Amino acid sequence: MADDDVILSVENLSIDFNLRTHVLHAVREVSFELRRGKTLCLVGESGSGKSVTARALLRIIDKNGTITDGRILLRGAGSETDIVPLNERSAELLSIRGGRIGLIFQEPMSSLSPVHTIGSQIVEALRLHQAMNKAEARVATIELLRQVEIPDPDKMIDRYTFEFSGGMRQRAMIAMALACNPDILIADEPTTALDVTTQAEILDLIKRLQLSRGMAMLLITHDMGVVAEVADEVAVMRYGRIVEAGSVDEIFHEARHPYTRQLLASTVRLEQNPRALTRPATVSDPTSKPVLSVRELSKFYGGGGGLFGGASYAIRAVDNVSLDLSAGENLGIVGESGSGKTTLGRLILRTVEPTSGTITYNDREGRAVDVTGLSKRDLRGFHRDVRLVFQDPFASLNPRLTVKDVIGDPLFVAGLARGAALERRVGELMELVGLDPQSMERYPHAFSGGQRQRIGVARALALEPRVIIADEATAALDVSIRSQILDLLLDIQKRLSLSFIFISHDISVVRYFCDRVAVMHRGKVVEMGTAEQVCTAPHEAYTRALISAVPHPDPRHKRMLHRTRFTAEATP
Repeated sequence: MADDDVILSVENLSIDFNLRTHVLHAVREVSFELRRGKTLCLVGESGSGKSVTARALLRIIDKNGTITDGRILLRGAGSETDIVPLNERSAELLSIRGGRIGLIFQEPMSSLSPVHTIGSQIVEALRLHQAMNKAEARVATIELLRQVEIPDPDKMIDRYTFEFSGGMRQRAMIAMALACNPDILIADEPTTALDVTTQAEILDLIKRLQLSRGMAMLLITHDMGVVAEVADEVAVMRYGRIVEAGSVDEIFHEARHPYTRQLLASTVRLEQNPRALTRPATVSDPTSKPVLSVRELSKFYGGGGGLFGGASYAIRAVDNVSLDLSAGENLGIVGESGSGKTTLGRLILRTVEPTSGTITYNDREGRAVDVTGLSKRDLRGFHRDVRLVFQDPFASLNPRLTVKDVIGDPLFVAGLARGAALERRVGELMELVGLDPQSMERYPHAFSGGQRQRIGVARALALEPRVIIADEATAALDVSIRSQILDLLLDIQKRLSLSFIFISHDISVVRYFCDRVAVMHRGKVVEMGTAEQVCTAPHEAYTRALISAVPHPDPRHKRMLHRTRFTAEATP
């Protein structure tokens, strides 16, 4: 390929961070090139140095970080600029940020100002880099919102961040990044927090805008399925170094480095269903009494009267849902954001009160307990048997408590163990989830994301429950750690005879972990069946659209290119 196609060259880039106790070598001798109209995916697990490398291109790394070596050469109009020696407050560097290089952050909610309208933030970017007055910038902003397919852009321009959905906020971030028609677009995990259909729409939108504008793109991700769908070239990072680089086909089909092969193996494993071969007999036994039965469960918000009141105006978060959970079964609940998955889990736990319907729990003695009729005192016994694992392994752990206190708290509150007995039980639980009991006096911040999720699992197991509700329990984890946590849960399930309700928007995780799957859309269960049937041969149009949006970890068989889009009219 001609050198004229290269817009940016990174040569032997090294970045150090001066920490209180030592110097962290975050990036070591990294080199790559970005080409017009092409996408380079920088992949690797958390802590590999991907985001630090990308932020260095704009010189926005943290204050204790220093570029110790290397060059970042930005080319254009017959000239070449080394970004590394530029003064951080220089007009030249400020013109590059947002002007020639646009950046889409991972979490749009924390990247966009909550006190300014979406439009005013894009207008500010336009006026900073372009010779526009307010009126011209507003017209240009409406056109940008139209290009990123935000409906009613002339009205949405005056809305605030909290009035946008997750996918809409990400579209607004894309509009801001593209405002000044940059030569390079950096997308840092742009779809991590999104469900599969929204992810597919955002990736499709970014790709189309990239091709129409001829931009080079640096996409940072840990999702090898996304890489297979959108990348032209791939660079694999580990411990701050690029361990392997090549075309997307070479990386997926001729990978040489063991770490690359490990990432690919973890991704491919999630395309399988090991439970299909080892499904417990109780799952398929129609005579066995279910552990949990949900009948015609609903939760409506609003519609409480007034001038425009009435049930027809209520938001039906969960609408007439019925399902059973058998002993030893893993039941998956899947759907897009806003489909009612998490609300259903909270209704079963009674942390949210249902509008109507019943929840029946068959306790250890075989007695049928009406959960919807339990008092707050009686709910404590139910919550000993039915526990929750949260989505965010860091936010759900008290940072002021040691791991011993976090895991031991349910035992202490229930009056089951204190002192040496409590410490001994915490040690047993830590060993059960693969953690070193010697580290129980440490605080959550001293553990990795995967280890923190293991702590959350140990806390959930402390009271020896029969049912665990896992709400997006692996969403925040890298793919290899995700498969480790899933295998851990499957192993613990065999030993403790647990049942799981597994809530997720990740179809591959549900396929791997679950026996049966219930698909939710707008509060209703639209399809239910075995994991194999639902994930490979779904009956409903909505489920087919959901499955077709899942990235396929093989660049030779791209699933998202041929995905089907669901419309209400498609429903039989």
